[in-house]
Amino acid sequence: MDATSTPVVIREVEQLAEGVYAYLQPDGGWCLNNAGIVIGGEGTLLIDTAATEARGLMLRETVHTLSPRPVGTLVNTHSHGDHTFGNHLFAGSATIVAHERAAAEMAEHGLALRSLWPQVRWGQVEPTLPQVTYRDRLSLPGLGVRVELLHAGPGHTAGDTVVWLPDQRVLFAGDLVFSGVTPFVLMGSLSGSLRVLDQLRALEPLHVVPGHGPLGGPELLDANADYLCWVHELARTGIADGLAPLDLARATGPGPYGQLLDSERLVGNLVRAYAERYGTQPAAPLDVQAAFEDMVALHGGLPHCGA
Repeated sequence: MDATSTPVVIREVEQLAEGVYAYLQPDGGWCLNNAGIVIGGEGTLLIDTAATEARGLMLRETVHTLSPRPVGTLVNTHSHGDHTFGNHLFAGSATIVAHERAAAEMAEHGLALRSLWPQVRWGQVEPTLPQVTYRDRLSLPGLGVRVELLHAGPGHTAGDTVVWLPDQRVLFAGDLVFSGVTPFVLMGSLSGSLRVLDQLRALEPLHVVPGHGPLGGPELLDANADYLCWVHELARTGIADGLAPLDLARATGPGPYGQLLDSERLVGNLVRAYAERYGTQPAAPLDVQAAFEDMVALHGGLPHCGA
C-alpha cells in the first residue's frame, strides 16, 4: 500500500456477555489495537480508541450501532497513541479516565508516535488528555455495571490500567497482554510485567481481551509470562557473554516464538531487560529512539504499521 492510498478499515466485534463487547482490529500488529465497549443500564463505557482518524470514526460508528447512549466514560488503558489518538472523537460526551502516570505520558509525548511511521494516513488526530486520573484502583459509577480500574504497577508502561468486570469475569488487559503478537516492555518493565501478570491471573478471568490480537482466556496470561521469562533468561546469558542487545537478538532469532507477529520487538525487550539487570528501576526512561532504530535494523527495514 502506498502513502497516498487509504487503508481498508477492518474490525470485528465479539459479544462476551450481555452488553459487553470486544472490538478487534486484525491482525493486531503495530498500531492495530483492540478496544472494548460496555453498555450498562445507565451508561456506555468505551475502553481505548484507535490510531487514525479513519479507525476512530469506525469505532465511533460501531458504538452508535450498539448503544442508544453516547459514550459517557472513556478509559485509556495506557498512553500510547494507537489507544488514545481517537480520544477527541468522543470528548464531546465522554469523561476520559486514565492512570495518573498515563496522563502525564500523554501530555509529554503528544503525537510523537506519528513520526515513527510518517507514511501512515493518520488523518486529523488531536491530543486529548484525561480529565480524571487515579493511582491504584477506581470503581466507575453511573453505568449500572460493576467496573473496576486496576493499576498493578509498571508493566507495558509506567501507567497501565486494566478494566475488570467482576460479575462477567471479563478482563480488558490493554497492552499488558498480547495475543499472537510479540509482547513489548521497552517503555515499562519486564520484571514488573511478570508481577502484574501474576496479579491478573489471581482475578481468575473467564475472558481476556488483549491489547492486540485475538481474544482468549487466562492462557494468554501464561503465554505472555512464558515469553518474558525467555527474554529474561536471554538477557542473563547475553550479559554474561558480553553481547549487546542487538547482537544477541540477531544471534538468537525469535527462538520458540517465531509464530508471533512483530518479532523485532525482541531487541527492545532486551534493552529493558539489560537495563533492569544493571539496576535501572522499572519504567525508568530509556533511549526509546535508539532502541527503535535497533528494531529497524533487526527487522531489516521499518516494521510494517497497518494503521
